[in-house]
Amino acid sequence: MTVSQPVTIPWWGAELLGSRPDHDVWARTSRDVTWAELRRQVTRSIDIFAAHGIGPGSSVALRLPPSLTGIWSLLALWSLGAQVQLLDHRLKPAEVQRVLELCRPKYHAHTTDETAAQFQDEYEVYVEWRRDGTPARTDHCLVQFSSGSTGRPKVIGRSTASLRGELDAFSRIPGMPRQGERVLLLSSTVHSLGLIGGVLHAMSVGATLVFTTHLQPQALAATLAEQDIDAVFGVPFHYDLLSRVPDPPAAPRLRLAVSGGERLREDVHRSFEERYGVRIGQAYGMTETGIVATDLTGEFAPPVVGRVAPGVHTRVRGGELWVRLDRSPYLQDEGAERYVDGWLNSKDLAHYCEADGTLRITGRSDSLVAVGGLKVDLMEIEHELALHPCVREVVVVHAEGGIEAHVGAPEGLTVSELMAFARERLSNFKIPRRIHVVPALPRTANGKLLRSAELLRAAQDGTGAGTRRTAAAGRPTVAGSTVAGSTGGSP
Repeated sequence: MTVSQPVTIPWWGAELLGSRPDHDVWARTSRDVTWAELRRQVTRSIDIFAAHGIGPGSSVALRLPPSLTGIWSLLALWSLGAQVQLLDHRLKPAEVQRVLELCRPKYHAHTTDETAAQFQDEYEVYVEWRRDGTPARTDHCLVQFSSGSTGRPKVIGRSTASLRGELDAFSRIPGMPRQGERVLLLSSTVHSLGLIGGVLHAMSVGATLVFTTHLQPQALAATLAEQDIDAVFGVPFHYDLLSRVPDPPAAPRLRLAVSGGERLREDVHRSFEERYGVRIGQAYGMTETGIVATDLTGEFAPPVVGRVAPGVHTRVRGGELWVRLDRSPYLQDEGAERYVDGWLNSKDLAHYCEADGTLRITGRSDSLVAVGGLKVDLMEIEHELALHPCVREVVVVHAEGGIEAHVGAPEGLTVSELMAFARERLSNFKIPRRIHVVPALPRTANGKLLRSAELLRAAQDGTGAGTRRTAAAGRPTVAGSTVAGSTGGSP
């Protein structure tokens, strides 16, 4: 009987872990964590994982809440030559089970604390050996999952070479955090910007990571000042919180605020700059590719996402952005058709400006739908509805009944008011047939807005978000309600 050799998964972690003096501060939480402690904790975790049989070519699903434990467990598993399937801690048990069945890891490392939500220094880790699991079948050191905002998440592999290439790109982008600076990392360390642009970049250049357990607006603003923060990495939700503080304490060292994941609302962008004196910049990328383009200092306004990152090769073909990759990032059939002859179709509608070298993202090619024989970009409708001062978030989908708008807004915004607003700004054939207004829209486990009509309805029906009723267009309704509108007519 022939025994197959384990897949070799290269890792360069020794370069990161061994490059800084013992006494330097690696991270700050409620205490200072030195590089010496980081190395001790990684070594300790290596011993624990190795005692469970984890080694070169092992496949490990790692699902831990935001924590120092999560970071040094990941570094330890990579040091052992294992392939890590990084799961978001917010996944529900049924979702976790589906991923385990899909990817079949040999081990599942997790905690039993299902209530964990905010950052905590340490958690107890349980390692579960899975009888039906298989060793790693590819040399990818990292397996991630797309947001699943439109349905089933895609399984995405990142090689060591891919991660090193992205780190090199970050190191060459002007304005990125540098040695001696402090980075408040609010982005999830499970996802690319937080993990690679945040944790790994900071380690490679010698910046200090700062984590906080407090996500209340006043507490976040205080952290910027008290911790002498130089840079913040977050998502629109975090900047929305910070922009709500009317008179925040001075944060004189703050020079950089970077947002990724979703488009930032114009009012948040404006309010943050007024309060903190810093324009919010952008980091545009995909789980499949890593970073693609940046505008870290907020020089440009959306839909411009900045200039293409160093070493990243892109092209616009048929109005869509394609990114050069040496191989397909997809480890399952889902999404594989998007990789053609060494190029990945991002499905983002894009345009290059030759004058200043910027990249403009104007929507999604898969958000184009036909209404009465006319093409409608759902992202355009989202953008226009988002201009209403009471709208906090909006998703527009196309279902069997036509275009639907799902809006998150505070109590008091009526559907009739929003429908009238839409009629003022959109051609008749672009006006949603139905508008649903609820206090907050449902999101995926990693915080992205759901973008499937079926999933949106199921989530809203399951949460009981307000009393919903149907009314004809023009009749007054309250937040948490649904109204039917009409479409048609000439554009």
